[in-house]
Amino acid sequence: MGKNLHLGKALAERFDEELRFFRGWIDKPKAVGSIVPTSGVTARRMASIVRPERDDMVLELGPGTGVITRAILECGIKPENLVSIEYSSDFVRRLRDDFPGVNIVHGSAFELDAVLAPWTDRTFDSVISAIPLLNFPMPERIALIEQILDLLPVGRPVVQITYGALSPVPAGRGSYSVERFDFVMRNIPPAHLWIYRRAAQA
Repeated sequence: MGKNLHLGKALAERFDEELRFFRGWIDKPKAVGSIVPTSGVTARRMASIVRPERDDMVLELGPGTGVITRAILECGIKPENLVSIEYSSDFVRRLRDDFPGVNIVHGSAFELDAVLAPWTDRTFDSVISAIPLLNFPMPERIALIEQILDLLPVGRPVVQITYGALSPVPAGRGSYSVERFDFVMRNIPPAHLWIYRRAAQA
């Protein structure tokens, strides 16, 4: 009986999460890239780039309902070392309830100078992004990747999820390299993961 209650509670929570995500998509389709949250499999794969043994910060862009946020924390990142920038005020309220201690910032990833002002003295080690980049003009995508990489040590990655087969930020358009990180079938829709980084100067 207890097992059935636990399963029922888990299913109810999952349905509630998907319903909130769908409502967010209806309200702001440009800001929410999919009608369902990222799968746990995809979230864990994206979070695998973090280095919990270091005391540097991790930047998350577009946490939505917090599936990837949870995966980052489960990797061992301290809540106070995670900064998550979310555009939707509805998602922000829920994220702050669900993840006390995490720096949940209400703002736009395209205004990084303003939203990251409290952490100008800290080092970011990696960036995990679920921003729906395909909804934005190409010059804005390239500029965002360049600005994000300015925050990171040379060689450290930005991982980006997308639902298109091609990298949303093409190679050869800036001071970054592009590599396919993974293709996750167990996601709705199937997710392509890309990594952007800068190489050390020869």
